[in-house]
Amino acid sequence: MSATSAQATAPARSPSRLRFAIFVFLGVYPLVTLGMMVVQPLTADWPLPARTLLLVPVIVVCMVWGIIPFIQTRLRRFL
Repeated sequence: MSATSAQATAPARSPSRLRFAIFVFLGVYPLVTLGMMVVQPLTADWPLPARTLLLVPVIVVCMVWGIIPFIQTRLRRFL
């Protein structure tokens, strides 16, 4: 068996969950910080649960359709 055929049959290395979590953190932290900076002045007199109810859907959409696909496609080799 040649070296190339042995490599072709070797199982793929599974991505590191720790590195994935770090990349997600690096994408979400600035998003949450920026979101809070934008929302805070507009909703200063709102209770905290109402502010988070406004911000969380935006963050989830950005994560599901932006940050996580970006990590899984463009940063795959680093996982």
